[in-house]
Amino acid sequence: MRKAAEIASEFAPRSALDGKSSFFLVGIGGAGMSALARMLKHRGYVVRGTDSTFSPEVERLRSEGIEVKIGHSGDGLHEGDAVILTDAIDLSISPEVVRSREIGLPLFRRSQALGWLLKPYKVIAVTGTHGKTTTTGMTGAGLIAAGLDPLVVVGASIPEWGGPVREGKGEWAVVEACEAYDSFHDLDPHTVVLTNLELDHTDFHGNWENLKGSVVRFVSKIEGGSFIYYATSPGGSEVAEAIHHDTKIPITGYVEGPLGIGGKDGPLTHKPLPPLALPGEHNRINAEGAFHACLVADADADLAAQGIASFTGAERRLQVLQESPITVIDDYAHHPTEIEASLQAIRERFPRGRLVVAFQPHLYSRTADNIPGFAKALDLGDVVFLTDIYPAREDPIPGISSARIAELINNECHYIPSRYLLPRKVAEFAKPGDIVVGMGAGNIAEFAPDFIREFDRKSSHQVSQPESLAILVLAGGDSSEREVSILSGRAIHAALQELGFKSKLVDLTELALSKGDLSILIGEDRPDLAFLATHGTHAEDGALQGLLELFHIPYTGSGIQASAIAMDKNLTKQILGANGIRVPQGKFIKASSEARELTAPVVVKPNQEGSTVGLTFVEQTSELLKAIERGLSYGGECLVEEWVRGVEISVPVLGDRALPPVEIVPNAGAYDFAAKYTPGATNEIVPARLPGAVLERAQETAVRCHTLLGCQGATRTDMIVSDGELVVLEINTLPGMTGTSLLPNSARAAGLSFNELVKWFVVDALERYGAKA
Repeated sequence: MRKAAEIASEFAPRSALDGKSSFFLVGIGGAGMSALARMLKHRGYVVRGTDSTFSPEVERLRSEGIEVKIGHSGDGLHEGDAVILTDAIDLSISPEVVRSREIGLPLFRRSQALGWLLKPYKVIAVTGTHGKTTTTGMTGAGLIAAGLDPLVVVGASIPEWGGPVREGKGEWAVVEACEAYDSFHDLDPHTVVLTNLELDHTDFHGNWENLKGSVVRFVSKIEGGSFIYYATSPGGSEVAEAIHHDTKIPITGYVEGPLGIGGKDGPLTHKPLPPLALPGEHNRINAEGAFHACLVADADADLAAQGIASFTGAERRLQVLQESPITVIDDYAHHPTEIEASLQAIRERFPRGRLVVAFQPHLYSRTADNIPGFAKALDLGDVVFLTDIYPAREDPIPGISSARIAELINNECHYIPSRYLLPRKVAEFAKPGDIVVGMGAGNIAEFAPDFIREFDRKSSHQVSQPESLAILVLAGGDSSEREVSILSGRAIHAALQELGFKSKLVDLTELALSKGDLSILIGEDRPDLAFLATHGTHAEDGALQGLLELFHIPYTGSGIQASAIAMDKNLTKQILGANGIRVPQGKFIKASSEARELTAPVVVKPNQEGSTVGLTFVEQTSELLKAIERGLSYGGECLVEEWVRGVEISVPVLGDRALPPVEIVPNAGAYDFAAKYTPGATNEIVPARLPGAVLERAQETAVRCHTLLGCQGATRTDMIVSDGELVVLEINTLPGMTGTSLLPNSARAAGLSFNELVKWFVVDALERYGAKA
């Protein structure tokens, strides 16, 4: 934020602009700065600038021949430049400021340059806490209709003028004059319109008396014209009273209605204004102020009234972007009074339909002063979506959060901390017939168009229409089971394509590590579902699931917690054992020195790896240390367990039902990595050659293990049947889907083809996520 001390010490006087012909604008993409850039170029000056991000406004400036660079570096400044800064630029860290000081270039505020350009005009300055932009636009429209051809400078783009500036050849200039950071003191007003005045911008003014005093000093600068104020505004009336006592400036008060209520010089009487193009009582009040300003400029009253009535508004001022199948409105309201006025106006124009408000508070300081007021105003909406505060130039204030507003709202309220999730979350909620309004002064401006795209996306991506769903198959990864995962991914991808889905096969880990690019997970082209074909660490342990949840992408399989627990074999054994399920006895170790008293025969396995990775069957105690060191090499933890001998089986679970158990019979040796994944190395017999009662108990146990760990989707529980007793070895939350994988073989025995199994995964995941993409 701009401080009074730096305003006084860091900027050159306005008169230092005399004789300048080249201007460099820092923050050129903002509404006020882009207006200034156009004015300078229109008058023949050289104009260049920088902005932190690309935007439609930057694109428009470039198309008009103004050089704009993205990113602040200090490059491109030339001797003789006048450097113009928006008040959002921090002087202590700005590269342009540093470079300007190095080569001796003077610094100016945007308001100084504007005041300098307006010296040849009779300036009608519109100020106040609310309604400045619309009242400025209305005043300009009235003077244009009356044939006075004014210059109009507004703080937002006016669609009918093609931007925030309307150049004119007349003697009048109508200018939006902001009270924040005393910027309006750089203007020389002929006439001032004060729409209203409430405590705001406390980060600069501090308190009411300072704010009112600043406005009084500005109004006192009037030369030749009048002070026009909204007579029922308490703040405006206080300013009028001060002006009445201290100056000879003519004063006119106004209210909504057919008569102007006079100050010390009496009322101005006129016919009622025609019906306005803009809805709302606040806009009728704005129109009265604009009309009186036109009368001060000796405009024809009837023509001016017609021009004001036909004014269709500025961007983001009750701007209707779409009316069917859902009404979408973009609005700049960022103070409780403005919110209340805007929501009432929306109800006036759209009396039917559920009013859904997506609001972003602007500035911590403003939020701190208005938490109850925000809640009360927002309660005029039927449903409110709140996102976090847009800080602009401020640091966070401890204890100040949008969550505090949410706590006070009586109607249905959803708190979505990330603004970037708002369009998606509101689109999931909204339905045809709703009126959805994005509201606030920060980057919430992006909400309304983004919401339209998200709502259209939701409408076109239907679960009942597979060809409309985009599925991202994630394979590969960085675990020791990478190659197996690639095979699983290819098989799944092929099946999805055969089923008619829009499938894309991606190694997300490789993409992230090679290019650092995860843009595939965001935007309207993001997937409706991620199909996890990855195995092992950073895949079955919750890591990948956490990334997808961060990006709010639905995925197949278990969630973060269940995945992490199942991957931790020791923790899994503790949970199952505590619930009466037999598991192998053994020891959890983190160093080979902990194994001195252990003897063979045992099985050594890494604690957090795939089911056969790093696995060693130890026949002789002399081989134990080597096996432990091998196990510890995979993550630094391993299990030394009893070697349970018997029939090895694996029982897949789909949702809440178990599939036929698979008997695993290696052709030679134990069931290790090679035996598991080499085609033909192991016989898989479905169903397992065990008594029916044992098979049934195995299925019941698998479902129970699945449930105890909180698993979802498909799992596979590995067991040993020893003398009729079941011993659970581990649970796999992302079973393999290759040609040698156990789950597809079991599903086939249950009557499910591979394609049907793949489709089950998709339907199950989407149903668990509410079938919302």
